[in-house]
Amino acid sequence: MSTTAQAWPGVIEQYAQYLPVSDATPRVTLLEGNTPLIPSVTLAKRLGEGVELYFKFEGLNPTGSFKDRGMTMAISKAVEEGATCTICASTGNTSAAAAAYSARAGIQSVVLIPDGYVALGKLAQALAYGARTIAVEGHFDACLRLVREISENYPVELVNSLNPYRLQGQKTAAFEVCDWLGRAPDYHALPVGNAGNITSYWMGYGEYHEAGMAESRPKMLGFQAAGSAPIVLGERVDKPETLATAIRIGNPARWEEAICALDESDGCIRAVTDEEIVEAYTELSSVEGVFCEPASAASWAGLKQLAGEGFFAGQECTVVATLTGHGLKDPDRAVAIATEPDKAPDDVDTIVKMLGL
Repeated sequence: MSTTAQAWPGVIEQYAQYLPVSDATPRVTLLEGNTPLIPSVTLAKRLGEGVELYFKFEGLNPTGSFKDRGMTMAISKAVEEGATCTICASTGNTSAAAAAYSARAGIQSVVLIPDGYVALGKLAQALAYGARTIAVEGHFDACLRLVREISENYPVELVNSLNPYRLQGQKTAAFEVCDWLGRAPDYHALPVGNAGNITSYWMGYGEYHEAGMAESRPKMLGFQAAGSAPIVLGERVDKPETLATAIRIGNPARWEEAICALDESDGCIRAVTDEEIVEAYTELSSVEGVFCEPASAASWAGLKQLAGEGFFAGQECTVVATLTGHGLKDPDRAVAIATEPDKAPDDVDTIVKMLGL
C-alpha cells in the first residue's frame, strides 16, 4: 500500500489562518517557502561550546531570495483589488520577485533600480521576467521616493516593503523556524537593509507565541553594513556604500518598526565591515557548503563579531541566522574573489602528481 506525501502549497495556503486572506483571495504562488533550516556542522563551534546554530537558507525560494514570501502576498492582494500594474524600487531582489509574481499573475511590472548599484544576476532576473526596468541616477532611496510618488498619483500598486502585505508574507519564515525546531530559537540574526525582514520575523514570532505555537520569542540580532548603517548610527546615510548591494540603503522604510523589534526582544543591532562580510561569505560556502549572496553573510559576520566579544560565553542556546539570498544573485562577487584553476595537460600521470596521489 503506497502513500502520497502532501505537496507544499506555498506560504499563503500553508499559513492562511495567520494571514489577511479569504477564500476570495487568489493564490498567486510559485510555491515559495518551506526553505531548509540547515544545522551548522563547523561554524557553530566558533560561537561557543553550548551554541546550536542553524542557517535559514532563503536562497532556495523560487527567485532566490526571501522576497518571494512577501511578494506572493502583495501580488495576490493586488490582483484581488483589481490591480493591473505593480511598481517597486529595488536593489535587486525585490525587483526579481515583483517581476516574477507579476508575470505569474498576468499583470505588468515596473521596477526602478539605482543605476550601477544592482548585481548583474538580479538585474538579469527582472528583465527575464519581463519587467519594465528603469535605471535611475542615484541610490535606492531616490528610487523609493519616485515609486511612492508615482503610486500615489497613478493606477499602479506599490509592492515595496511599505506595502503591509509584504510583511505579512515574510513573517511566515518565523513560523517555519518554529515548526522546524519545535520551538522558537533563543536568538535570531538577520542582515538589515530596508528593515522589513527583521520587522516581519518579530511579527511572526509574536503571533506564533500568542497562538500558543511557541512558548517563547527570540532576541533579535540585526546587522548592517558599516558603510550603510543608519539605524546603528541613529541618522540617515545620504550616500550609503557597501559591496553588499542588497542592504545598501541609507534610510530604511521600516526603521521605527525595526527599533521596536530590537527593543521589545531585548536584542541589538551592530555594523559589520565589508571585509568582515566577505570573510563570512567565503566561510559559509567553503566551510559549511552554503552559497549565499554577500549581504546574507552579514548575519554570520555579526554573530562572529559578538562571539569575539564574549557575547555567547557560558550560554546554552539556539541561534538561527537568516541567509537572505542565493550566491548566484551576485556571480560577479564570487568570480572576483575566486582563485584561477590550476592548469594541466591531458595526462593522467601529471594530474595524479599534482594531486599528490
